[in-house]
Amino acid sequence: MADLSLYRNIGIFAHVDAGKTTTTERILSLTGKIHKIGEVHDGEATTDFMDQERERGITIQSAATTCEWKGHQFNIIDTPGHVDFTIEVYRSLKVLDGGVGVFCGSGGVEPQSETNWRYANDSEVARIILVNKLDRIGADFYRVVEQIEKVLGANPLVMVLPIGIEDDFIGVVDLLTRKAWIWDDSGDPSMYRIEEPPADMADKVEEYREKLIEIALEQDDDLMEAYLEGEEPSIEDVKRCIRKGTIELNFFPTYCGSAFKNKGVQLILDAVIDYLPSPTEVKPQPEVDLEGNETGEFAIVDVDRPLRALAFKIMDDRFGALTFTRIYSGKLEKGMTVLNTFTGKTERIGRIVEMHADSRKELDSAQAGDIIAIVGMKNVQTGHTLCDPKNPATLEPMVFPDPVISIAISPNDKDASEKMGIALGKMIKEDPSFRVETDEDSGETIIKGMGELHLDIKVDILKRTHGVDVEVGKPQVAYRETITQKIEDSYTHKKQTGGSGQFGKIDYIMEPGEPGSGYQFESKVTGGNVPREFWPAIEKGFAKSMEVGILAGFPLLDVQITLVDGGFHPVDSSAIAFEIAAKSAYRQSIPKAGPQLIEPIMKVDVFTPDDHVGDVIGDLNRRRGMIKSQEPTTSGVRVKADVALSEMFGYIGDLRTMTSGRGQFSMEFSHYLPCPKNISEEIIKEVKEREAAK
Repeated sequence: MADLSLYRNIGIFAHVDAGKTTTTERILSLTGKIHKIGEVHDGEATTDFMDQERERGITIQSAATTCEWKGHQFNIIDTPGHVDFTIEVYRSLKVLDGGVGVFCGSGGVEPQSETNWRYANDSEVARIILVNKLDRIGADFYRVVEQIEKVLGANPLVMVLPIGIEDDFIGVVDLLTRKAWIWDDSGDPSMYRIEEPPADMADKVEEYREKLIEIALEQDDDLMEAYLEGEEPSIEDVKRCIRKGTIELNFFPTYCGSAFKNKGVQLILDAVIDYLPSPTEVKPQPEVDLEGNETGEFAIVDVDRPLRALAFKIMDDRFGALTFTRIYSGKLEKGMTVLNTFTGKTERIGRIVEMHADSRKELDSAQAGDIIAIVGMKNVQTGHTLCDPKNPATLEPMVFPDPVISIAISPNDKDASEKMGIALGKMIKEDPSFRVETDEDSGETIIKGMGELHLDIKVDILKRTHGVDVEVGKPQVAYRETITQKIEDSYTHKKQTGGSGQFGKIDYIMEPGEPGSGYQFESKVTGGNVPREFWPAIEKGFAKSMEVGILAGFPLLDVQITLVDGGFHPVDSSAIAFEIAAKSAYRQSIPKAGPQLIEPIMKVDVFTPDDHVGDVIGDLNRRRGMIKSQEPTTSGVRVKADVALSEMFGYIGDLRTMTSGRGQFSMEFSHYLPCPKNISEEIIKEVKEREAAK
């Protein structure tokens, strides 16, 4: 039985280009897992194994791998940095116990770092920080530490100081031991020496060491008291305090280095062991009932308890479907039968494998704390719970954002149609933020995703991985509808056709809800005029109707409906009658409630060199952007703005032209806002013309 205190389930996450994948490569090399280091810029990285990743030099899928360091087993997930793939970061953080946040020494805290950090806070994942790329021009460790405090509101606990910077970066001073680790220029991570720190750094080392010890000892009153009375704590005591504070998210041990030049990675590996939690030291996962309400029970990490495992990622490869699974309690063995609480069906476990990017090692069993992949599961999807059939329970499921952009695709020849359907089915299983619909009237296949790059890569995967050549339509925006006025109304549904009839009367208030509230229903009926058993049918009738708005057929959002009174017939009233009454009431009342088209607004973060700031801001204004802030950085300016998604198509090309190829941007969905009248009219007209053409 493996000792769970020697396990570390960690993720590596950061903004695009901060060096996550390079850091993972160095860790695999140092731990003896790989012998030739692959570079991202050469398309050779171990964890970037998709063609699309190698060409673009970015990570798209989170990749899992396992390695060992000083007797500890690390299960590592290298996550994507690009905003269109944050879903991968979110679902990885959900099953990890700790993380390494990588920040670029010159870029600092970039937009995607903020999103990932927010996800990690939501998932309550303990983290250590690596300020990477200190060999880069413009790198500044102290500035990045300050940004982490200001921008992320985090508390970085500086553990090492850099020796030299940019081209002169040669190593780090470990503040706890007051020793300098200095690497030579061979690029071999094992070629280092440990010596006394440079004399000119003595004051800085003492200043930062004192700060480190004071913050750490706040975790233990007795040690703090002794320290204030002049007693120097032992390094073991300080480490114990740092571990406690890190696991409780009071601070984040902060390191620096250059993964590319192989400097500083050993200290990160030691820190993972010293300060990040083992599976038994994190809060256990809450169990929920079928409605998603917490039951008060927890999946406690223990091999002897009933099986609880969460499928967090499905990946299709040449050997069949792989279900990446985190086991929280109990054991999983080849040949055993498990229950999927979402489908209510049992499945037999065929093969269990330990993943190393896209290669694998067969296992006979796995246990609490392990992250493994199961080959050939039929009906399991992301977020499903696998458990002991005799002792069922459901773990808290994952919530995925709705797509904001869609395009129509059609196969180039008739024979490819079935092939496309099978391929899309596999892709939906792999990525819950990717959706596929068929337009009932036109028969077109519509794919929906989180951004242009997201859909661009999906089309690429269709063409290359699945061999389906498709025509791609114009991107479409996920508009929605809402109402602007409060109205009180009444509707009576009456139908008499010999025998028992149908009767249902409802009096209701329809009003705009809070932005982001979706659809809210409440009943204030007293005195039994509408019996309680019919309320769900009324709620369902309105909910179904909201799927199609009356202006242009887009779903309705942010509407509050309150049932205030009504009437029923002891014989003719039924759930169906009240559901029909609600649907008819919707059609009757929405036109009176000031219906309005609303559009998705994106949070856009643009980096531009100083001499192009004016052009970039002018262009964002022309795109109906609302400029939120401008922040100078060492190499340019970051402009933050809210911009309508419909104005952002093809933006990357325009930005590159404006900034001579040096500009970068990222965007993510923020909220919905009313469409300007002229645009709204144009969209409604377009939709009506399309309908007429059919």
